Amino acid sequence: MSEIERPRNRTLRADAARNRARVLEVAYETFAAEGLAVPIDEIARLAGVGAGTVYRHFPTKEALFSAVFSDRVRRIVDHAHALLASDGPAEALFTFLRDMVATGAADHGLVDAVAGYGIDLQAAAPGAEAAFLGVLGELLTAAQQAGSARVDVGVREIKALLLVCKSAQLYGEDVSDRVAAVIEDGLRTS
Repeated sequence: MSEIERPRNRTLRADAARNRARVLEVAYETFAAEGLAVPIDEIARLAGVGAGTVYRHFPTKEALFSAVFSDRVRRIVDHAHALLASDGPAEALFTFLRDMVATGAADHGLVDAVAGYGIDLQAAAPGAEAAFLGVLGELLTAAQQAGSARVDVGVREIKALLLVCKSAQLYGEDVSDRVAAVIEDGLRTS
């Protein structure tokens, strides 16, 4: 039964809740380190539980991924909104892009999901991509209205630039940082 289908009045036993939380934590770390191809049996082993425990909470790999990725996107959206409030509309986009490039260098699963590698994102985490693209749009529009970002660039280009950064992670953090700086320079108004 998925999180959405679980009756709200049914609470998990304490040990089941701990196991579920441990599986989610390990799944996030493993997807981040190795990408989406990691088998559920490996996630179960790393979490110190049996595969049956994983399948009891997440009947498919897509269900597990949905829980992990939905939470990750929610955090990204919250972070973007906090940047708009703290860095202001002129700089929030650029801070966000630097953060996403740094995150993408360490989180292969997130980049694979956003790119659609090995998973149908809409099926696995309905609404997650729309939320991600929506917050990119908010950041871009705010920067464009503040006069700090080029107006001839759209959300699709921003997403494509973030996905290009995946290859930078192969060359180390220094290259990722420099690639982020090049992207920022290209997006800024002259």
